[in-house]
Amino acid sequence: MSETVQDNAPRESGLPDAKTLRNVAVLVFAQAVLGAQMPMIFTLGGLAGLSLAPNACLATLPISLIVLGSTLSAAPLSAFMTRFGRRAGFMLGAGAGALGATIAAWGLYSQSFALFLLGSLLTGTYMSAQGFYRFAAADTASEAFRPKAISFVLAGGLAAAIIGPQLVKQTSQALVIPFLGTYLTVIALNIIGSLVFLLLDIPKPPRPSAQDAAAARSRLELLKDPPILVAIICAMVSYALMNLVMTSTPLAVVGCGYEQGDAADIVSAHVLAMYIPSFFTGFLISRFGARLIVATGLAILAAAGMVALTGVDLTTFFATLILLGIGWNFGFIGATTMLAAAAPPEDRLRVQGLNDMIVFAGVTFASLASGGLMNCSGGDAEAGWQAVNLAMIPFLALAGGALIWLTLRPTHAPLRR
Repeated sequence: MSETVQDNAPRESGLPDAKTLRNVAVLVFAQAVLGAQMPMIFTLGGLAGLSLAPNACLATLPISLIVLGSTLSAAPLSAFMTRFGRRAGFMLGAGAGALGATIAAWGLYSQSFALFLLGSLLTGTYMSAQGFYRFAAADTASEAFRPKAISFVLAGGLAAAIIGPQLVKQTSQALVIPFLGTYLTVIALNIIGSLVFLLLDIPKPPRPSAQDAAAARSRLELLKDPPILVAIICAMVSYALMNLVMTSTPLAVVGCGYEQGDAADIVSAHVLAMYIPSFFTGFLISRFGARLIVATGLAILAAAGMVALTGVDLTTFFATLILLGIGWNFGFIGATTMLAAAAPPEDRLRVQGLNDMIVFAGVTFASLASGGLMNCSGGDAEAGWQAVNLAMIPFLALAGGALIWLTLRPTHAPLRR
């Protein structure tokens, strides 16, 4: 199926055509099957890191390097897809995921923390590519169908939330070397799952005309556009806080005396909560607007932090992570929709790369902070868990303040879009 430029203007009726539906279906499948590796790795990354790291404070460094790899890959992947198309970019991401899991497995086999970290860094390229699935869903969608397309693709994570943790239970102790079986499974997921992209049919973006090139803005100019800036801030805070708490959860659960299986079940419930709302988030955005949905998401994230501070029994862990997942869903899908509406065609791919670079830079910081707060803030696992959740406060204030500023800002003489 060719990815050459063709007339694929979305129909303004809002009803998706056959090509749009097929592309969304492909991306939903990819999110479900390939995306299953992320809950697998995030469930075990900190525990495997703890078994290999010379210092417990570095336990979550592998997860931090996954996110750092995603941060570093976002802009190059965006440029690669601009030149070669979405299909090539997504297959490249899956290949990087397979290579990263191979090196991480080698690190586990040889008990090398350095190799495990290198594999984690390369895995970040897959994570970055997965982040573009939601943007690809909007490429051939009409303006009316766009938020629904984004939601449906993210809803594919519902299957990933079931597949990933169950594979962890079956594979983490299947071999003599703990966790090695899980990483071998991730290799297979990437190789087999990448074949679905052969069915993707999204045209390459046309080369910009001289007029479009002149109209395109620099990254600094893009960040000076208030709707773009606030959308990026809200996306970054929603994703970073989700990662901050989720990364610490397996360490907190096991540190408080529960089993690895309990941690896997809690992460599974969390990922389900991340994606189940996607079946109706797009409709809510169409009905109430993206800003209100983002604000609701930030409020739910705050509620998750407050629940976490009430105790460390399993019910509280489940409640915290479920609220965390719902808050992420509303905040992140709402911010993605805001960004898609704010970026004109000549800036779209550049904005997407800039957004993911900033978002995952924030997530990298959060995952680094997560291990330090959890293991090195003094006291026991319960004290570390409280420190992690208290750290949410300033970031929620930043995103909430930015959203209020955008809403109250005078709209006369807006910046060019």
